[in-house]
Amino acid sequence: MKLKKPVKELKLSVPVQDTSVSSFLTASGTFHDGDLLLNQKGLRLISDDNDSPPQPAESKEFDLQFSLEDLETIKVIGKGSGGVVQLVRHKWVGTLFALKVIQMNIQEDIRKQIVQELKINQGSQCPHVVVCYHSFYHNGAISLVLEYMDRGSLADVLRQVKTVLEPYLAVLCKQVLQGLVYLHHERHVIHRDIKPSNLLVNHKGEVKITDFGVSAMLASSMGQRDTFVGTYNYMAPERISGSTYDYKSDIWSLGMVTLECAIGRFPYIQSEDQQGWPSFYELLEAIVGGSPPSAPPDQFSPEFCSFISACIQKDPRDRSSSLDLLNHPFLKKFEDKDIDLGILVASLEPPISFPR
Repeated sequence: MKLKKPVKELKLSVPVQDTSVSSFLTASGTFHDGDLLLNQKGLRLISDDNDSPPQPAESKEFDLQFSLEDLETIKVIGKGSGGVVQLVRHKWVGTLFALKVIQMNIQEDIRKQIVQELKINQGSQCPHVVVCYHSFYHNGAISLVLEYMDRGSLADVLRQVKTVLEPYLAVLCKQVLQGLVYLHHERHVIHRDIKPSNLLVNHKGEVKITDFGVSAMLASSMGQRDTFVGTYNYMAPERISGSTYDYKSDIWSLGMVTLECAIGRFPYIQSEDQQGWPSFYELLEAIVGGSPPSAPPDQFSPEFCSFISACIQKDPRDRSSSLDLLNHPFLKKFEDKDIDLGILVASLEPPISFPR
């Protein structure tokens, strides 16, 4: 990829002064931010009307009452600039969870995002958003006890299958879109970081969205270049250029992920033979200033090409909404075909092996 002209209007955010977590601690050591209270006993949301916590979401499969001491670590399954994700087991029940630990000595905007994620998780009633069963605050860190998705992420799947066929992509996209409809239309939240590693899969073939923008913000704020660049790969042009953005930025990202699954490479890499990735600024210039990628019409169905085009438009006003895309002909084409994504993931090696 040979691009000579620099990006003239590129705006990258500069980290602001960190906010001390002590500003949000009560005398008893409880993390208190607005209507959210979090400590070693768990999370409570204070109602504006009667100061009573809300009832737990009915969609959660069970409501185990436990503390962090009831969890035993099996192994670390993920590391990021904000902390670690561990596979843990409940000592008495044997249930597996993913424990995400986030250090809270971070920037103001990131803290707000984390609080937002906690509230979304607390009230989530969507089967396509990863369930958060409990959350705790202790010694400067927030711990989230999350649903364990035993087949890892879509990134793990792609490392084994290289490409995903259209029928499976239709099933996958439908589930992700159902999650986005929930976030966009019910929770009024922009995810901000739709990418393969934030779309988790289990052995049943269920696909669920995780990390509502928290990981991306943590990564970029901590100055880790590889993670920082990775965050921008799937980002919509209007976000990279510093323009205002809305829910449609998530649609661009979904289109990029879907196209990558189909063609077996990141869409801005011209071919598998291309030597290395474009440089950081070459990639940003291509996304902001170049023509958007598209699905090759000689390799894919007209419905699939139309779906990708409906997602990957430079002008967000030309992109379809998550609600509209759920009725797209590409998804409708396979609705009565009884496609089981579980068959695909069952044929793969699980990303984590451990003694039961």
